[in-house]
Amino acid sequence: MVIESLMNPKRAEKRPWALFFIGFLYASAAAFISLWVYKQYSSLVMVSLTVVAALPLVYRAFKHEERVDTLIDKETKLMIHHSKTLSFLLFMFLGFVVAFSLWYLILPSESTSILFKSQTETIYSINNAASGNYFVLDNAPEHFSIIFLNNIKVLMFCIFFAFFYGAGTVFILAWNASVIGAATGSFVKTALATDLAKFGSLGVFNYISSYSLGFFRYAIHGIPEIAAYFIGGISGGIISVAMINHDIETDKFKTIMMDALDLFMLSILVLFIAAAIEVYVTPALISGLG
Repeated sequence: MVIESLMNPKRAEKRPWALFFIGFLYASAAAFISLWVYKQYSSLVMVSLTVVAALPLVYRAFKHEERVDTLIDKETKLMIHHSKTLSFLLFMFLGFVVAFSLWYLILPSESTSILFKSQTETIYSINNAASGNYFVLDNAPEHFSIIFLNNIKVLMFCIFFAFFYGAGTVFILAWNASVIGAATGSFVKTALATDLAKFGSLGVFNYISSYSLGFFRYAIHGIPEIAAYFIGGISGGIISVAMINHDIETDKFKTIMMDALDLFMLSILVLFIAAAIEVYVTPALISGLG
């Protein structure tokens, strides 16, 4: 397949930034194909096609990480190698987000209402659950507990999907990228409408500043959060690949399990930090910038 030949894990480790453009291409192609062929169900088909495009690379990345586990004994060296894989996966995710958010802004409203229907419903449900008090530092410990426990639940799903479906965790991450993209696009449209009403016209600066603020609003805590999900996905993925390769029957399986456990603990730590940023840092910065 042409899509599979665009990039492989070893090449991606050398040029992780290139995965941003690959991710942008995957998400953009998925958006147009789903809107063109499966218009009525395009919001879910778009995510599915993005996953189909990214799945070969992610699965080969998990296989590569499992193979490295059988060759390297020192955990420090393993973590350094995992960080290279994590970096290009994050770049790919950012490519998804930017593509989804830009097409949300560029496409006509009638198209975006169909293409992002499920994502918009999810955003509304999150906003209703927050009762409009999300960016308030009052009751911050309670908000932190809710957000952290919810993120742990998503992490468990990522590990579950990676273990039972190989690189299935990419479905959860592609879905999150589409939701963040829709949320960013919606925020930017609202900000631009406010600027238009205030100044009477819009310039390049308005578009750049609105998009930067919208992206920053979700990226500041979203990037470490997604990184934690990828780390958890790698931990589940390398165990899955080890069982497929029958490495469970070798002496190296102990090293693989210890590495997976370390990755799991690291993912929880990163999620803790991400939740703290979301509750204590993001609201203060957004209110200050606003």
